[in-house]
Amino acid sequence: MKSMLISAPHFCFISAPLRASFIDIHPNAKWKQNGFTVAGGNGSGSGINQLDRPWGLCVDDDAQTIYIADTYNHRIVEWKCGVTYGLVVAGGNGNGNEVYQLNYTGDVIVDIKRDSLIISDYENKRVVRWPRRNGTSGETIISNISCRGLTMDEDGSLYVVDDEKHEVRRYTIGDTEGTVVAGGNGSGNHLNQLSKPRYIFVDQDHSVYVSDCENHRVMKWVAGANEGIVVAGGQEEGNSLTKLAGPYGVVVDQLETVYVADCWNNRIMRWPKGVKQGNVIAGGNGEGIQSNQLKYPVGLSFDLLGNLYVVDRDNNRVQRFNIEQTQNDD
Repeated sequence: MKSMLISAPHFCFISAPLRASFIDIHPNAKWKQNGFTVAGGNGSGSGINQLDRPWGLCVDDDAQTIYIADTYNHRIVEWKCGVTYGLVVAGGNGNGNEVYQLNYTGDVIVDIKRDSLIISDYENKRVVRWPRRNGTSGETIISNISCRGLTMDEDGSLYVVDDEKHEVRRYTIGDTEGTVVAGGNGSGNHLNQLSKPRYIFVDQDHSVYVSDCENHRVMKWVAGANEGIVVAGGQEEGNSLTKLAGPYGVVVDQLETVYVADCWNNRIMRWPKGVKQGNVIAGGNGEGIQSNQLKYPVGLSFDLLGNLYVVDRDNNRVQRFNIEQTQNDD
């Protein structure tokens, strides 16, 4: 995962980990509607050219590599650009709770400074740090947490979703208890609640964006706030452009445009700041395996060029949708 410089007020620059896109995507940008497979796509299985219902991913532009949480194979797979097979870099030793095992991986990010992977080891209720190169076992860094999505800010603080407690916690370096930064008031649909949150994104102001799955909305929690703001969906479950159905992966760009994997609608949506409805940028052509279709999209990320990567879970593949327009219009 690359660190990149982000312009900020007063002409300062922040070095932030590229968990997702901090690039400036033009509001009228479009993506090719036919994606192509960059990982998996050879049916469900445990072969080196296969995935089995993957969930999360991250993109490392420097190495032209994606890392995939290959959930039902209980492993993390590294997949180089243009290669037809992956390399198991964590787990892959059957599901279990030994230090060399994982048990239903939910998400993965790269800690550049420590050259390691940070993994959501869901069924083991732990977050694990695993050496990125030639690692044979992991180190538990957070325990007793029903972890789904996770991310890291530019200070090295870790943010983890706990979908049983319906909250997001921030862990500063060396902290094992964490601080609630979103939710934490039981399951519900009030503005201070979440219900089965899935994935998160943290911006340079440390605002936390959460895919609030069972409330069919994306929430923004400003740093220090006691409640969130609905920034996408929130109109109950549905498939109109004002609604979401089971949102998962979420990314926010410099303009505070929200990109969300609208999982149960088999589409990726873009939701500009302040609007009441979004628009479909990929998928949305019914459930299926064709290049313009998705089936249960979960993980979501961009590369530095603005190309879109989608974990197409039930098609056991990762699809890339190339950006068509990146230049500003006059």
